[in-house]
Amino acid sequence: MTGVGGAVIDAVPPAVKDWAVAVFGTADKLALLVGMGLAIAVLAALAGLMEWRRRFAGSAVIGIFGVVGLVAVLGRAQVTGNAVALPLLAAATGILVLRWLISRLRDWTTSATAGERPAPAAAPAAAPIAGGTPAPDAGRGAGPDRRRFLQALGGGAVVATIGGALAAGLRGAAAGVSEIRSKLALPSAAFPASPVPAGAELRLDGMDPLVTPNRDFYRIDTALTVPAVDPDTWVLRVTGMVEREIELDFATLLAKPMTERHVTIACVSNEVGGDLVGNALWLGWPVRELLALAGPTGGADMVLSRSKDGWTAGTPLEALTDDRDALIAVGMNGEPLPLEHGFPVRLVVPGLYGYVSATKWLTELKVTRFADDVGYWTPRGWSERGPIKTSSRIDVPRAGRAVRAGTVAFGGVAWAQHTGISKVELRVNRGDWLAVELAPGISRDTWYQWQLSLPLTPGQYEIQVRATDLNGMPQVEERSQVAPDGATGFHTIRVDVTP
Repeated sequence: MTGVGGAVIDAVPPAVKDWAVAVFGTADKLALLVGMGLAIAVLAALAGLMEWRRRFAGSAVIGIFGVVGLVAVLGRAQVTGNAVALPLLAAATGILVLRWLISRLRDWTTSATAGERPAPAAAPAAAPIAGGTPAPDAGRGAGPDRRRFLQALGGGAVVATIGGALAAGLRGAAAGVSEIRSKLALPSAAFPASPVPAGAELRLDGMDPLVTPNRDFYRIDTALTVPAVDPDTWVLRVTGMVEREIELDFATLLAKPMTERHVTIACVSNEVGGDLVGNALWLGWPVRELLALAGPTGGADMVLSRSKDGWTAGTPLEALTDDRDALIAVGMNGEPLPLEHGFPVRLVVPGLYGYVSATKWLTELKVTRFADDVGYWTPRGWSERGPIKTSSRIDVPRAGRAVRAGTVAFGGVAWAQHTGISKVELRVNRGDWLAVELAPGISRDTWYQWQLSLPLTPGQYEIQVRATDLNGMPQVEERSQVAPDGATGFHTIRVDVTP
């Protein structure tokens, strides 16, 4: 089902994906799987009805499902022999179970119908045999057949359960990789992160922490099932327009001098005021050092990174070779990358939206040109380069919440990755802009927290926030949607102040 789900994700228009992310957020994959499960249940019931009315009609429907599943699996980058066998095995099992159940149902229906017919009028009632038991009544003949049919249903359930267990066993590699991750010791950073400045975290009630815990970090990708990548067999290949192609294994990567940096990353699907953004402490080897070993040739301007699941991102070559801390990351907040965030290796590139930079389960870096290659999202209507736009957000108080009259504390975050924030301002009911207290940022690659307390009397208020980057450029006021290169506009909330 995940193969078909992946094909669905690839095929649906970008507007549908944007709608799914906006409605379901990080639960978009669960929503898709539940929807597919319901659709399969309905179609399975339809197949049963068709098989009952016409022999082999329902079996043909299941066979078509199997072919669709096979085509979907063959189209995935991580296709394996087991993955190819599963849809064929599922289809064959489904057909056999359907034919068996329909056969038992026909037998039971025929027996039940025969048992309900009255005996001929001339036929005398059977006399009991002396010392024995009465002769069986024809009307009870349906009992054993009914039991056999129910047993057949139970047998079908057992077959389905066994099939599910086999499929789970074939997917059990994830558990093994998770155990490997739990025992992995990361190297110490040769270039540790600077200490978090005093006062950088404001700790207002209701405000997100300055460093986002791994369990709360947003996840947006196209993988319905998290790829299980064994670090012992993982290899990163550098190919394309380079003087020397390189293969790097995990042990060699861990032996490199590691850099540790706080970096805020964001999804291009993040709406104004949205939460598809997070700040973490990343550990990794600078991408520029690996690319320097490979030696990009003249004319190259893009690096096409590839994930284990086949997803690709096109990143400007300059963003991976300049002085920013673009990392081949192996650690997140002091531990190995979580499986859902790219274990064992992913990319982290400050200043660019994730769809052009944050490749998880990284397997290849192809040095190329924008004129020759495109990442996954570019042909689906998104811009090529994806620089993150200056943004700000109100976290306290939450939109729609009522607060008591008096001094009301406002707080939130602002970010302009790889540029930094110079000031944040708040305004009430479209009045004058008021400077807030801006906490010191960890670096220009992270978000900044801010706060401001205002005396408010009972009533309803519109509150807006805007940020200005360190180059003096304020964020864009005009409201725009996330496509094709990120949303713009001031985050605006309504606050009810009660007596």
